[in-house]
Amino acid sequence: MAASSQSGSGRKFWLLGLGIVLVIAIYTGGWFYAAAHLKETVLKVIAPRSTAGVSGECADIDFRGYPFRIGLYCSKVGVDDNTNGVSASFGELRSAAQVYAPGHIVWELDSPAEIRTANGLSISAQWENLQSSLVTRLNGIDRTSMVIDGLKAIAVSSHTGQTVNVDAGRTEVHLRQNAGDLDGAFSLRDANALIKDWPQVFPKFSASADITLAGKGGMIDGSDPQGLYGASGELRKAVADIGDGKVMTLTGPFSFDEQGFLSGKFKLEIEQLGPWRDSLKQALPEIAKTVDTAAKLLKALAVGGDRVSVDLVVQRGNATVSGFIPLGTIPPI
Repeated sequence: MAASSQSGSGRKFWLLGLGIVLVIAIYTGGWFYAAAHLKETVLKVIAPRSTAGVSGECADIDFRGYPFRIGLYCSKVGVDDNTNGVSASFGELRSAAQVYAPGHIVWELDSPAEIRTANGLSISAQWENLQSSLVTRLNGIDRTSMVIDGLKAIAVSSHTGQTVNVDAGRTEVHLRQNAGDLDGAFSLRDANALIKDWPQVFPKFSASADITLAGKGGMIDGSDPQGLYGASGELRKAVADIGDGKVMTLTGPFSFDEQGFLSGKFKLEIEQLGPWRDSLKQALPEIAKTVDTAAKLLKALAVGGDRVSVDLVVQRGNATVSGFIPLGTIPPI
């Protein structure tokens, strides 16, 4: 009887041990599956795969944090868009998610960044810190945010020889899907732009934009194949502030046709029209007379004041004031 009882206890012990091993095996398999999903999701943000020609690579990949945290490390990240002739490389990538919330991912990306295009444009960038977070849903990314501190970028065109230097104390990007639409908010603080052979008239500026693209929620992770072509939306507010009360605000609906031309009807508001005129004339002396003429017209519309509000109409790239005073042409995207 005692032997039978001992045998039964032994079977229970081995069954318990086998159960623990199975649980660990299932948990480990799930952990590595979640880690692979983490890699795919983060690379989707860096390299949205709206076409088969886009690929993202993670060098020296290493999964970390087992068993309570899901972590991914790459020594270098590369992106290739063979369709559009764009290639990019970035520094070290670190990303992580908690086991109990694998859909909430935080990640950091180190500089330098190098971006090259087939049309001769190359961009190199450095930053002090780049942090991002994203939340996934069953079939894609629900929302994502990115903050960049101490951004310094240089863009060079091999065709024209033109060089543009841009730096910003803080850059923020926030995107989310909203009932199929894409909501976006963007901001630059303490920014500076210097164009080769142009005077540096605006030493520091801040800018922000709040926008919605109808039916374009899939652009957040590249699942929308068309992108901005054929898109329409609402520019809720875009603001440029160069200090001393010189503020420009733009709002209104817009759309892009299948060829990438912009159309829209915007409300343009300018504070401190006189200082804006003087700054533009210093920056672009070759069109000083045109700037003066436009400023006089705008001031007349403002009934002699220094704050003006006008309709800015764009039809397939052709921009006019109130639909009849030409301003210029905006090239397609």
